[in-house]
Amino acid sequence: MNPKSKWNIKYIDRLNTDEEISANARLMNLSAYFTGGEALDFACGLGGNSMFLARSNYQVHAKDISEVAIEYLKEQAENQQLAIFPILCDLTDVSSLQLKDCSVDLIVITYYLDRALFPIVKSIIKENGFFFMETFYRSSQTENQGVSNKFKLEPQELLTEFGDWKVLFYEENEHEGRQTIFCQKV
Repeated sequence: MNPKSKWNIKYIDRLNTDEEISANARLMNLSAYFTGGEALDFACGLGGNSMFLARSNYQVHAKDISEVAIEYLKEQAENQQLAIFPILCDLTDVSSLQLKDCSVDLIVITYYLDRALFPIVKSIIKENGFFFMETFYRSSQTENQGVSNKFKLEPQELLTEFGDWKVLFYEENEHEGRQTIFCQKV
């Protein structure tokens, strides 16, 4: 099954539950840093992070491979009058990202890993802008997590990758097998 179909099915299933669509808990805990501006939400899914950021005075460009997710987010943005601009695209195809001459105050990536995005993130975040990322990482406690190792960070990989930025929050949660960074371009 191709990635687009896989994610469409996953989001259809999720929308058929009573599970609330909400933002990442650690992202919400950092809200004191969010003063508005332009934001990018890569692999936005059903848009929990995008809606949170729009309510925090950001104009959010939300990108995802799933038509189901993008259509749902378009409806939510319109119904709630939020400044969210959902865009259907394959993040593995850098040319489809439409980022020429792009400059943003904040980029968010949760539970998606494509290391080819790191140089893009570094180049389009404005000086003093922020980057938040959380995704799976290789941990001895989460070997059977059901996620391929190619989609997991190495221990301290985000610290190494963004070591020349001001790190405001960093965590490796071995029990959950996730790595989180929030940093500022200086």
